[in-house]
Amino acid sequence: MFELYPPRGASRLEGAPGLARRYYRPAVEPIDGEPVPSGTRRARTSAVVRGLAVDITPLRVSRDFRLLWTGELVSMVGRQITIVALPFQVFLLTKSSFAVGAIGLVAIVPLIVASIWAGPIIDRLDRRKLIVGTEIGLGMTSGLLALGAFMHTGSLAYLYLIAALQAALSGVNSPARSAAVPNLIPAEHLPSAFALNQVMFTTSIIAGPALGGVIIAKVGLPWAYSTDALTFLMSISAAFLLRPLPPQRAEGEGEPRGWRAIREGFAYVRPRPVLVSTFVIDLDAMIFGMPRAVFPVLALVILKVGPTGLGLMNAAPGVGALIGALTAGWVPAVRRQGLAVLVSVTVWGAAIVAFGLTMRTFYLGLSFLAVAGWADVISAVFRQTILQLAVPDRLRGRISGIHIMVVTGGPRLGDAEAGAVASLVSPWFSVVSGGALCVVGVAVIAMFLPQLGRYRAGQDL
Repeated sequence: MFELYPPRGASRLEGAPGLARRYYRPAVEPIDGEPVPSGTRRARTSAVVRGLAVDITPLRVSRDFRLLWTGELVSMVGRQITIVALPFQVFLLTKSSFAVGAIGLVAIVPLIVASIWAGPIIDRLDRRKLIVGTEIGLGMTSGLLALGAFMHTGSLAYLYLIAALQAALSGVNSPARSAAVPNLIPAEHLPSAFALNQVMFTTSIIAGPALGGVIIAKVGLPWAYSTDALTFLMSISAAFLLRPLPPQRAEGEGEPRGWRAIREGFAYVRPRPVLVSTFVIDLDAMIFGMPRAVFPVLALVILKVGPTGLGLMNAAPGVGALIGALTAGWVPAVRRQGLAVLVSVTVWGAAIVAFGLTMRTFYLGLSFLAVAGWADVISAVFRQTILQLAVPDRLRGRISGIHIMVVTGGPRLGDAEAGAVASLVSPWFSVVSGGALCVVGVAVIAMFLPQLGRYRAGQDL
């Protein structure tokens, strides 16, 4: 399906035709320091494992990437606890899936505004300072949620306000982090770095929701939010230890500001249909295929699996995503990266449909959510690789801002869509129809933006 580069260390035989290409390796390969003939079963097994396992080279070669990665891992676990706790609290207050979905609506405007306006700032200021400042702000919002829960003053308006503040801060924090990564490691290790970021993210979306469900069930909402607030101590400390990360500019290059800088970012994206299509296909997947807003009503009313079951539903996509990220060693060898994105998003939508059809068999339904998570992480790695290798550093903040606006705004629009359809028809219909529309959307994108399916690694956008 995907065209692969030659495996690492292999040489192409001269004259090998098309699909009959073959590669050869040296007759002896070292394993654990001992030379082993390459034809032995042990050598073949070792080669397969090395080809699948995620490459941890970026963590080894870059102290700053290690700091950024480990700090974000801890704080992301805390944020995922809040992602379970906040919809749970809103559902308890309102008994309405629409009100849960509206969390996404109140967050989308500040997220879009912050992401767009932050881009030029990220391209002008030290990215380390922006990361530190926004991490502190995010920790404070989690503290405000905990305070409201302890004092029983968490009205719906209060919760929506905090959700809006968190979205605005994330609209600066996420693109600043994304734009910083290419300056921390060599370009050839970027695909591996993005795969490791997916390992970090998917680990958090397993541990965070599962832990959040247990904390809510055992000790209550206030302690769930408090745990989130405490995890920011790690990410703030790690960010303080980073070296300065000013954007790289050519000598004599100006620094556009305000609307001119924003227009420059969008002007770069507009004539590049491959970039545009990566944004559009992610919106398709998240708006139609993300049923997160109906998880509370499914867990508490329909399936009756309680807060612990709610945590498992939120964590299940992360299990599949973690498997996908840990076995992403093959990703750098894929040449037809655009086709890989199309196939991955199709699998995502089909798995969501399967979840809707099987969810009353709870653990079978969870397994399909895991398949969806696997497909999502593969799509994310390819889309990030296409984006970051194509964009010059002077524009990375602005393009990353647009990218983050899409990847974090899409799920919020998806929450609103899923919650509205669940209220108007049924939660089951919301899940199944959303997954089906996602698959249809992929076909439409492939038809009207064929450049994505034809895109190959290293090709000009």
